[in-house]
Amino acid sequence: MSILTVTPAAAEQVKNLLNQRGKPSLGIRVGIKTRGCSGLSYYIEYADAKNPYDEQIDVDGLTILIDPKAIMFILGVIMDFEVNELESGFTFKNPNEKGRCGCGESFHV
Repeated sequence: MSILTVTPAAAEQVKNLLNQRGKPSLGIRVGIKTRGCSGLSYYIEYADAKNPYDEQIDVDGLTILIDPKAIMFILGVIMDFEVNELESGFTFKNPNEKGRCGCGESFHV
């Protein structure tokens, strides 16, 4: 089982964002922060350098770093990029998730 599975749509969107950034980047970092009604929320940020304990995965020529504090919450997650009539954005499907808040901003395991 991979720590994080990245769909082709998500990989393509990450490439687009990195190309539009205007400065070189190593890749992106994915992590978890405390937020919302249920307690945890995913975050994605540009990564200019690898931190000492980051877990690194390479997907379709991209470097994706996983914050070490998030590994136990991200194990088995599928990161996708979805577009519909009202919104577009990255989504995370977590098989370990036990619940999500009503607004969809946060989750708990």
